[in-house]
Amino acid sequence: MKSILDWIKRIADGVAVIMLAAMFLIFCAQILSRYVFNAPIGWSSELLLTLWLWVIFWAGAFCLQHKDHIRFDLLYLNVPNKAKRVFLIIAAVGVIVGFGASFLPTWDYITFYKIKKSAILKWRLDYVFSIYGVFLGVIILRYVYDLIRYLNPNFEVEDDKDGQVKE
Repeated sequence: MKSILDWIKRIADGVAVIMLAAMFLIFCAQILSRYVFNAPIGWSSELLLTLWLWVIFWAGAFCLQHKDHIRFDLLYLNVPNKAKRVFLIIAAVGVIVGFGASFLPTWDYITFYKIKKSAILKWRLDYVFSIYGVFLGVIILRYVYDLIRYLNPNFEVEDDKDGQVKE
């Protein structure tokens, strides 16, 4: 199971790298076209914005570990392990409930955008913004998995040197 998850993580990281490399190449082409050939290309800005949106939510869903996300852990780091476990459970439930409550309205809003298209490339905006729905779904699933782990009676909080839970 771990090797399958490692394989999936490598693929997700590779997709993020490809998107970032494409952004870099498009940005260089835009600079070359504008300042060397004096012929700006309009589609590059729209494609860069779309790729940036996708790489942010793709990486947030598939590439980043929990310790890579922003945390407000001043209190968490200064309580005993039993209290840390309670905090982890409360945080997981909060994320699941909060993101879960927003999932269907968000997906409804994203699918509403099928009637609109981007200005230059004429891409349907529901395709452009669908990555946020994917992000919400993956984060919910990750926290459901974590909640199951935290509720397991054999689960013990193991902090690394930064006070973050080991994954």
